[in-house]
Amino acid sequence: MLDIVFLVGGLALILLGANGLTDGAAAIAKRFRISDLVIGLTIVAFGTSAPELVISVMAALGGSADMAIGNVMGSNIFNVLAIIGVTALVMPIKVGEGTLSKEIPLVVLASFALFFCANDVLLDGRMSNVISRIDGLIMLCFFMIFLRYTFAIARNGGDEGEGEKIKEMSIGKSVLFVLGGLAGLVYGGQLFVDGASGIASSLGVSESIIGLTIVAGGTSLPELATSVTAALKKNPGIAVGNVIGSNLFNIFFVLGCSATISPLPMGGINNIDMAVLIGSAILFWIVGWFFKKRTITRWEGALLVICYVAYTAFLISQQ
Repeated sequence: MLDIVFLVGGLALILLGANGLTDGAAAIAKRFRISDLVIGLTIVAFGTSAPELVISVMAALGGSADMAIGNVMGSNIFNVLAIIGVTALVMPIKVGEGTLSKEIPLVVLASFALFFCANDVLLDGRMSNVISRIDGLIMLCFFMIFLRYTFAIARNGGDEGEGEKIKEMSIGKSVLFVLGGLAGLVYGGQLFVDGASGIASSLGVSESIIGLTIVAGGTSLPELATSVTAALKKNPGIAVGNVIGSNLFNIFFVLGCSATISPLPMGGINNIDMAVLIGSAILFWIVGWFFKKRTITRWEGALLVICYVAYTAFLISQQ
């Protein structure tokens, strides 16, 4: 019972902390005359992925590599199959040609990059699969390239009106929000990892399964809330950018940081999970590009959700 309290309480602190940190950091950035669009593409995007970062880093530091990797992979699978699927069920999603030709392929590329980094046995003949510190540093280099691409879009693209509306607040209040948000993230992350590990032990379920399901779903709540709200406001296309940014951030930055801090043995995460990760990214691209061109329809959304339910059922059946 105490583990469930830790899990729920930790998640609540993480979500509150991410929200506070994002609002405070965005308000400070606004005071330095950084555009709303750039803030939205960087600070706000970081804020929605902060739960994955905190939990994966805490898990890596605590020796729970399965949970750290499962959290990222499970979150990315959840983002594409569940969030895009549910959003398309609420409102069909129109996808821009640039997104289909440039940004979704980046998600596919990131998934393959993780597959290659994590397959030492298959590709290099080693005794076990480990995401090493070198792999982590390579992922962080990819993240820097992605950031450069994001800033290029912000500079050359877009209408400022498409950026996030930033709450204005005094500098003292902004700093308080940032510090409080960081405290919530760190303490909540520790509680959440302790609770999830305790539940896995008491149920006899592996940490990899907990990471791929409960932890992944919990840390993806900010993305889910953002996407469904956008769909209800008849602007479901925001869900696509939200998912793309989150998936790239999760692999390149979250796993990059986690592996650089401590090498991550793959443990219970296997190539079936990798195949689902890559397959979900490819399916995301296919349903946007083909059938009803550049639109993810309701029946395609239903297909994505069914795929996620089937994958979850498969994981449970393996226990």
